[in-house]
Amino acid sequence: MKSRLELFDASNIHTYEWPDTEYGQYAKRYLLPLLERGSEQYVRNVRTSLYVLSVDGMPVPITVNDAEYDNAYVVSPYTHYVSYARQELELLGNRALIQVLDALLTAIGALLKRSRFNRIVHVNNWLMSTNLYPALRSEQWEDALDKLLSVFPGHAVAFRSLNSSLNAPELERLRSRKCRLVPSRQIYLLQTDLPDFGNAKSRWLLKRDRALADEHGYEQVNADGMTDYDIPRIAELYRMLYLEKYSFHNPQFTERLLTDALHEGTLELHGFRRNGRLDAILGFYVRDGVMTTPLFGYDTSLPQKLGLYRMLSALLIELARSRGLLLHESSGAAQFKRNRGATAEIEYTAVYDRHLPQRRRLSWMALEWLLNRIGVPLLRKYKL
Repeated sequence: MKSRLELFDASNIHTYEWPDTEYGQYAKRYLLPLLERGSEQYVRNVRTSLYVLSVDGMPVPITVNDAEYDNAYVVSPYTHYVSYARQELELLGNRALIQVLDALLTAIGALLKRSRFNRIVHVNNWLMSTNLYPALRSEQWEDALDKLLSVFPGHAVAFRSLNSSLNAPELERLRSRKCRLVPSRQIYLLQTDLPDFGNAKSRWLLKRDRALADEHGYEQVNADGMTDYDIPRIAELYRMLYLEKYSFHNPQFTERLLTDALHEGTLELHGFRRNGRLDAILGFYVRDGVMTTPLFGYDTSLPQKLGLYRMLSALLIELARSRGLLLHESSGAAQFKRNRGATAEIEYTAVYDRHLPQRRRLSWMALEWLLNRIGVPLLRKYKL
């Protein structure tokens, strides 16, 4: 039986009946303001056309782009696979290899722009580093693909943030539809929901990390202990870590998004305060037993010996474990996460491009081949 599918945008979203479920009301609180005011009011470096696709009544966010090569990587595959990738080459620590790969990425970037690489529809795109998927059947995702191909016939259609542990049915169904499975990054999953979670070493490390808060006089606070006065500081902490230390190609959250997170619970906020000032912050959301943390930041100007990153990470794991959740730790800080029990997975973007002209398909074909033959082995070798 085919799914009931209806597409909404800012012009008709007021006619949509949001489901009276936890997921449906969360989607309303998060997506409706973005539709009404535009994505840039909430994520400064995301210019996109936002839609809601109702799949048998379940809301799924859809983003549509045509170029916008300076967008954050969450809507721009060019930014993800070229701009951001070039920045991360330094992590390899091999000067000769870096020079070769930098030249390769420059050449690939020129090819991708000529092929209109960013003309793309992203399915289930929440404008976060990690998109957790709602509980739809694999055939419903396939029906969503067919619907979007009919509405946007000149665009590639992509499903980000897929991995074999959490999305095996969806991956298999999309593979059967001849979607390309293009590696995107190496992520880390921590099964805090297991009764025998962790080994002796990881448990000792977490206990030591957690003790740092008391050692340095930090008070743990949640959203009840925060006010609008803290919003600029939260934005600053996120900027210090995710933008200034890592990359400005990451989503640049605005104070408006953070205010909604505080008041509407679109992200559950926790942090550490000392002498009245927040010095570390995290914000997570949960979907079907999985937790992920798109908001994470601390004051990088303070001495490293304080261990603010370790404190935050220990708190996050403690929160996941207390609720019996699997923790999706995204990418980065690979050895740190491995030492505390996380396991590595390759994450994929499933891309349907078979309806496009051959010159546009060649870009995705070449990228898929290069990343599977070169990118993934490098990720595993250097444990990035």
